[in-house]
Amino acid sequence: MTCRTCLAPVHTQFASPGLVEAIVEGGLDPAEDPRWADSGAASPAEYARWAGHLCGMTCLRMALGAGAPSLFALRDGALKYDAYTEDPDGVIKGLVYAPFARYVGEVHGLDAVVHPHLSSAGILDLLDEGRAVMASVHYGIRHPERPAPGRGGHLVLLTSRTADGAGVHFHNPSGTTATTRAAGLPLAVFERFFAGRGVSLPGAPATEA
Repeated sequence: MTCRTCLAPVHTQFASPGLVEAIVEGGLDPAEDPRWADSGAASPAEYARWAGHLCGMTCLRMALGAGAPSLFALRDGALKYDAYTEDPDGVIKGLVYAPFARYVGEVHGLDAVVHPHLSSAGILDLLDEGRAVMASVHYGIRHPERPAPGRGGHLVLLTSRTADGAGVHFHNPSGTTATTRAAGLPLAVFERFFAGRGVSLPGAPATEA
């Protein structure tokens, strides 16, 4: 089967890919990102408050392919469906999978399926069916050579098996380098970070990365 999602655009949840490492590991205030407006945010403050929570919207943007709405336009749509919520004290919570799947289906016409209990074998089956998988992993997956600090809390977009069939290719919205933004790992390594849940989407139209 021809892989379409492996050719999907590679996006980061921060507007300047070259600043991702400084933001997520160096403590740089996202408001200092000179390209913040490219995200569709209304202000540097809104961008700084939200960008770190938008790994799921970045995955959706990649899955939608060329011509996808801006990151914050997708966030606005997800908010209308309560796929993100805010506590009275301003704490942002989400992505909430079920309302996200409704949003994706009703607004973007994609058959999104929630997988609350997803095995590694199940991921491979979905990829073989030509679906992409938004998988819940620990953000530490960008350093696979280190012990996994935990499982879950971050979303990456799995696009295909690796050439040997024994691993997975994925796009990481918080990848700090080109090779961690479009990465491939043996399944046994991926499993150390994987929380066993996610959302599958139809493969995106092929496009130039």
